[in-house]
Amino acid sequence: MNGHLEAEKHLDQSLDQELTRSQGPGPRSVLDRAKAMAPPAPLLAASTPLLHGEFGSYPSRGSRFALTLTAQALHIQRLRPKPEARPRGGLIPLAEVSGCCTLRSHSPMDSSAYFCIYTYPRNRRGARRRATRTFRVDGAAVYEENRAEAQRWAVTLTCLLRGLPLPGDGDITRELLPRPPRLLLLVNPFGGRGLAWQWCKNHVLPMISEAGLSFNLIQTERQNHARELVQGLSLGEWDGIVTASGDGLLYEVLNGLLTRPDWEEAIKMPVGILPCGSGNALAGAINQLGGFEPALGLDLLLNCSLLLCRGGSHPLDLLSVTLASGSRCFSFLSVAWGFVSEVDIQSERFRALGSARFTLGTVLGLAALHTYRGRLSYLPATGEAASPMPAQGLPRAKSELTLTPEPEPPVAHSPLHRSVSDLPLSQSNLTSPGSPDSLPILPLNGGGPELAGDWGGAQDAPLSPDPAPSSPSSSSADGLSPIPTEPPDMPAPSGLPPLHPDAQATPPPRGPPDHLLPPLGTPLPPGWVTVEEDFVLILAVSPSHLGADMVVAPHARFDDGLVHLFWVRRGISRANLLRLFLAMERGSHFSIGCPQLSYAAARAFRLEPLTSRGILTVDGEQVEYGPVQAQMHPSLGTLLTGPPSSAGS
Repeated sequence: MNGHLEAEKHLDQSLDQELTRSQGPGPRSVLDRAKAMAPPAPLLAASTPLLHGEFGSYPSRGSRFALTLTAQALHIQRLRPKPEARPRGGLIPLAEVSGCCTLRSHSPMDSSAYFCIYTYPRNRRGARRRATRTFRVDGAAVYEENRAEAQRWAVTLTCLLRGLPLPGDGDITRELLPRPPRLLLLVNPFGGRGLAWQWCKNHVLPMISEAGLSFNLIQTERQNHARELVQGLSLGEWDGIVTASGDGLLYEVLNGLLTRPDWEEAIKMPVGILPCGSGNALAGAINQLGGFEPALGLDLLLNCSLLLCRGGSHPLDLLSVTLASGSRCFSFLSVAWGFVSEVDIQSERFRALGSARFTLGTVLGLAALHTYRGRLSYLPATGEAASPMPAQGLPRAKSELTLTPEPEPPVAHSPLHRSVSDLPLSQSNLTSPGSPDSLPILPLNGGGPELAGDWGGAQDAPLSPDPAPSSPSSSSADGLSPIPTEPPDMPAPSGLPPLHPDAQATPPPRGPPDHLLPPLGTPLPPGWVTVEEDFVLILAVSPSHLGADMVVAPHARFDDGLVHLFWVRRGISRANLLRLFLAMERGSHFSIGCPQLSYAAARAFRLEPLTSRGILTVDGEQVEYGPVQAQMHPSLGTLLTGPPSSAGS
């Protein structure tokens, strides 16, 4: 095959049109957005053949393959030059596929069509590496028929990846595909060891482009930047908000959504996380739900990116936390006091070490182990799941503390900067690359990178994305609303001198009422259990993980409606405490028989430190020290998780 490079001419004979998919009306309501991102469970058996065909390979080496597509995998068998008795690499699980596209040759003499599959298989060491498989569709004499067959395979595979239903009559066309989901990506370039931006540029953006997801990327520049941003977003124009950082950035997003006047609808916006920080606890839980093996670092990021590309969401419980001053915040991860919070905060100075900072912080914390006098009260869960350890009798406290709320400190706001987008935004500073390094050239809507470098040979004409008709909903005139540069509810200019930033009041706390909690400082209602002890640590967690490799509550689910309470009493040795945390890497800490460890599943709790000094954290962020109480609000949020157990174990 030879000749000059030539892309297929479309209606206007354009030579550089990118691959686009035929798009139906986009979802507008919050419920429609959640449905668009949540694939239903496949109704077909995993082994039921959906498509079967014989194709050539690209680059051309005379090979022929028989392909069989099922709901779970693409089966590949070589037919020529010599059939394989035991095919190597002949099975591509869909859990390892990010996306696909159709292509055509630049040679005018080639009537074949092509389709390419982007995969991320594991190598012998268990690490994921990008690979592409491109097949030549040449069963017909004319290009149009070959192109229709290539598109049939690409559309069917895309429907399986996104959980979209396939028609019973077998009429598979591009019209089955809705418009690509629009995601707002928020990246903390200083996350983890400062690798967040590089990982996002080199791995995340190419993968979501291969999957056909539209995105707008904004780099955060300071603490609470993400919170300010989401307070003023026009949420109806987005299908999800995804953070690329540690757990702290998602904490800002959720609390920003809950400070909006329309918080009841805003909190239904699906949110996701791509782990580029040092903790990555929520990503570890998502990785487990997706059926992947435990992973860290780049492997965890690739796993979560694959799940994001597949679509799918899950209800997310949120914990309403009331602090001593009377201010309120919402937690998706943990509330900690004692050893865990000390390690978390005091290891901040080792942030350059990435996740290894927690290991070093644990060693230093063990060397200076402290105990804290306190009172823990909780409302036991009714009809709760089986406890991971035998129930223990717990004494009740004899007294309660009386507290006086203090005013909440104000927060200043400033504009947004530095973003990159593949969407036609109408705000100039959101469409120009203002990032430290320029982005790789990424085609829109899953066109995929140029494949000459992947599969081109010396005697093969390179391939280019196969253009498809544009739909009205994908018109470049359909721009998005500008993203406000200040939070909502700010007064219009009045001609008076502007207020000092410190004088600008923070939006009042919103969110559902805590009907299970009396005000701090008042007696608790009947039915609560109280423990007053000298504690080494108290930990309240919502998901299963406290870190990417720390499974604190292996039985926990994102929507179980429970807050899982753990506490370790005075008397544990340093060696046993170290054994306890090492066992948490496997989730086996309940089986080591530690008498100082206790557990309870609760719907609400109150923690009252009886020592004058200590550290309290909410989702890894230090908060004011003093009494705190919290109530779980089941399924308040929506988390982008991908299809459950899509990878297998």
